[in-house]
Amino acid sequence: MLRIKLAPFGKKHERHYRIVVAEDRSKITGKTDVVLGHYHPLTKDLSFDQDLYKSWLKKGAQPTERIRKICKTS
Repeated sequence: MLRIKLAPFGKKHERHYRIVVAEDRSKITGKTDVVLGHYHPLTKDLSFDQDLYKSWLKKGAQPTERIRKICKTS
C-alpha cells in the first residue's frame, strides 16, 4: 500500500521534512515515488502541490495522521 508521509532531512536539531509518496513498509529515508512538497515544523512553513496530493489520494495512497493534520490546516 502507498502512504503519503514525512521524510526527514537536514541537521539533527534543525529538521525539515519532505512530503513524499512511498511504500508503506519502506524506510523513512528510503526510496520514494514522488515528492509532493516540504514542511518546516519550527516556522510552520508548508509548501506542497494540492492538486498532486488529491490525485494521489484518488489513486489510493493513504496519508499518515500527521500529514492529515498538516494538510487540513493549509
